[in-house]
Amino acid sequence: MKIGLVCPYSVLRGGGVKEHILAVQAELRRRGHDVYFITPRPSDHDEEPEDHMIFIGASIDFNSPLHTTSQVSATVGETVERMLAEERFDVLHFHEPWVPMLSMQILSRSNAANVATFHAKLPETMMSRTMAKVITPYTKPILKYIDAFTAVSDAAADYVCSLTDASVAIIPNGIGKQFKPPRSFNDRRKHKTVLYIGRLEGRKGVKYLLHAFQQVQQRCPDVSLVIAGDGPDREKLEMLAADLELRNVDFKGFISEEQKIKLLQTSDLFAAPALYGESFGIVLLEAMASGLVTVAGDNPGYASVMQGLGAISVVHPKHTAEFARRIELLLYETDLRKLWREWAAKELPQYSYERIVDQYEAVYKRAIAEKHA
Repeated sequence: MKIGLVCPYSVLRGGGVKEHILAVQAELRRRGHDVYFITPRPSDHDEEPEDHMIFIGASIDFNSPLHTTSQVSATVGETVERMLAEERFDVLHFHEPWVPMLSMQILSRSNAANVATFHAKLPETMMSRTMAKVITPYTKPILKYIDAFTAVSDAAADYVCSLTDASVAIIPNGIGKQFKPPRSFNDRRKHKTVLYIGRLEGRKGVKYLLHAFQQVQQRCPDVSLVIAGDGPDREKLEMLAADLELRNVDFKGFISEEQKIKLLQTSDLFAAPALYGESFGIVLLEAMASGLVTVAGDNPGYASVMQGLGAISVVHPKHTAEFARRIELLLYETDLRKLWREWAAKELPQYSYERIVDQYEAVYKRAIAEKHA
């Protein structure tokens, strides 16, 4: 099949959606499909796209309902029609089709089998206000062009299910093979490290992690906290750490993929205290694959990953005392940590990209057959 994977975000900016699409592309190409990554040209970027990548239109900054800023496509004019005529795709797979403007402009002109994947979980407050006023009037008209709907979780499917009666296939995010555990675990070492990796913004709950860490540090003075990532709240969080008189807190800022893998393999506990807006939890899979025991916020997306024994990881970040106790439990109870890793190892196979792409291939074939029936 000739397949176009449409990403509304700039390829030069990080993000789970982009990483997911690139991994799907790599696996599809390994299977012999001709697969192109279609994305807006990054602003101030004059270089030609990489092999099997197509730039369409230009990028502008877009503030999403999840309080994040991304570069997405502005108007593209006749370039969409020219690209579709030249490439003649069998399948076009649109990720986050509700994000302006690229997906709408391609969908309305496409003769291919159009597949959509919804990644984001919008918080209920936004569902009742911003989404009703802005997102829904934009999204609803494009649904008629979509031949097959998928979502990465039940939480991510909530929004599209409120707009259509069409069935939505749940196909989760995957985990890359670069994430793997260290050769051995040293659960009895004295100096422990708690790790956070992610954007520094309100919904991620990092301020509650700092408050919980204050209580942990009072009882366990040898624990360190590493915060990797950047965002609009970094300065406020650094000031809060100072106000709380926290010791051994290291704000690393943006880190490379290689640094992330090293931190996941050398830390003792991963903390992901997001409050809302998480449809799945790729960061949780990365920690699980690295053998890193995790404590996670009780939002629907994270809870969908932390099933079975993994539910011991789920805690309400605003309940600071319980959050602190859960950190200590998962840091120091050696037998529980061993059981947790055994649980994670059993869960991970379902998230391999081989299995993910098996499911996407089946969706593509059905969409093509129905399109030409």
